[in-house]
Amino acid sequence: MTIRFGFYGRVSTEDNQDPEASRAWQLHRARALIESRGGEVVAEFFDVDKSRSIPWQLRPHAAALIEELKDPRRGFDAVVIGEPQRAFYGNQYSLTFPLFEHFGVPLWVPEVGGPIDPANEAHDMIMGVFGGLSKGERNRIKIRVRAAMAAITATEGRFLGGRPPYGYSLQDAGPHPNPGKAADGRRLRRLVADPVSSRVVRWIYSEFLKGRGYLDIAEELTLRGVLSPSASDPGRNKHRDQIAWSKYAIRVILANPRYTGHQVWNKQRKDEILLDVENVALGTTTKQRWNTKDQWIWSEHPVHDAIVSVEEYQRVQEILATRARGQYSHRPHPTRRPYAFRGVLFCGYCERRMQGNWNNRQAYYRCRFPAQYAITNDLDHPKVVYLREAEILGEVDGWLGTAFGPDRLEHTIAAMAAQVIDPNEAALIGLRKRLSQCDRKLNQYRSALDAGGDPIEISSWINETKSERARLEGELKAVPAVQRISAAEIRAMIEEVGDLVRLVSDADPDDKADLYTQLGLKLTYYPQKQYVEARIEPEPPHVRAVCVRGGT
Repeated sequence: MTIRFGFYGRVSTEDNQDPEASRAWQLHRARALIESRGGEVVAEFFDVDKSRSIPWQLRPHAAALIEELKDPRRGFDAVVIGEPQRAFYGNQYSLTFPLFEHFGVPLWVPEVGGPIDPANEAHDMIMGVFGGLSKGERNRIKIRVRAAMAAITATEGRFLGGRPPYGYSLQDAGPHPNPGKAADGRRLRRLVADPVSSRVVRWIYSEFLKGRGYLDIAEELTLRGVLSPSASDPGRNKHRDQIAWSKYAIRVILANPRYTGHQVWNKQRKDEILLDVENVALGTTTKQRWNTKDQWIWSEHPVHDAIVSVEEYQRVQEILATRARGQYSHRPHPTRRPYAFRGVLFCGYCERRMQGNWNNRQAYYRCRFPAQYAITNDLDHPKVVYLREAEILGEVDGWLGTAFGPDRLEHTIAAMAAQVIDPNEAALIGLRKRLSQCDRKLNQYRSALDAGGDPIEISSWINETKSERARLEGELKAVPAVQRISAAEIRAMIEEVGDLVRLVSDADPDDKADLYTQLGLKLTYYPQKQYVEARIEPEPPHVRAVCVRGGT
């Protein structure tokens, strides 16, 4: 009798290997275990570019496997994994295996020699040990890598990767000192001052030391037609709004120590934080945080072109520190004001959220847009757009009371149910575009190979692009399909909220803000037409975002 198996494996970018090769050897180990006993792999679940520290519920293919376990019509009888250290990390086995046991699906592991016996203490101990080894291995790698990078930065000042700061470009610095990486065609790079943008950086430092502010400098650069950092390199900044210079870009440039010619590392660190402090079993997520300046690692000597002197940089940091102290010591924290439309009111000119502004003991909303930004982007946007809350509060509440009143409730529910909710449309477009770029690169590399290019170097490019393409395909498969919220879900949501007519009329501004958010209310203010468009765009319960510490 043939036993049908589902196979699970995983590979992350930290492994520095081809996902297809990793999948092949893990699948080979799994088949070596089951085929001698009449087993056959009929389904595959393989996560690419997912760290082992991520819990199963947050790995796309592992989560899909868990969902299949719940389905009595699943297409497999058992699950086999190629290597336990790839699948389980820390206590993940003890949190995941009860699901296999509950749904009656055996879990086969090569190190056990067959299926795990829930009643066998030795099996449980072995799997716990593998989880601990997996966690220890990851920690040891992290410690070794960080220690090596700190030493390389301090003694050699080597460029450690990433995009060059604005004002610099990358120049070839010879073969990589690691023989293995050199054999793969890897080469060192160093920062060199860009002849155009480096002058802009020097000008920014000079003007700031003369007493000018961030916004003043940003507006003058925009007026002069100088390209912003994101506009200077649009290929790698598609995720950013290239709307001229912002004061935050000026602030980042003034705070970057690498303009002194020194290499600086360890400005940020990665911390693992709990996804939910009330439910530790959900695991952790990685969050980047800033280190204090005394933890930064500076190269012992200048290693690339200096755009500003160390003395100029230190003077700028003293000014920044003085301004920060002044803000906190002379400006008390403002009293929290209630804004009924916080987070749901948008500007019709630029489609950004309008900010609350308390004025003359009343709640206002404003959208500030510097004139030079509008000119650069051919946008007819006033410098400031204002809207008084009292002008629309009664109208919005009256509309909600009418739409959700007893005589109109069913019609409103039907209209809302007809809306298609696709929260992942932007992500899908971005992934498909990046896949097309990978395909174009592969065609170019193959053409270069046919034309007589260096086969070792071109092969490394092809492998990197294939790895990237496999990762993107995994992400594309993991994106949920378009969701349509049902009338029953909308009715349940409204019943959970309660009597909307009474709540809207009696609630204070804070409670109204929560109510509007739950309903999915979106208001768009069009100042040129003097009207506000109101829409209800609810999210289904199964795709509704859940806020956690450090992200959504």
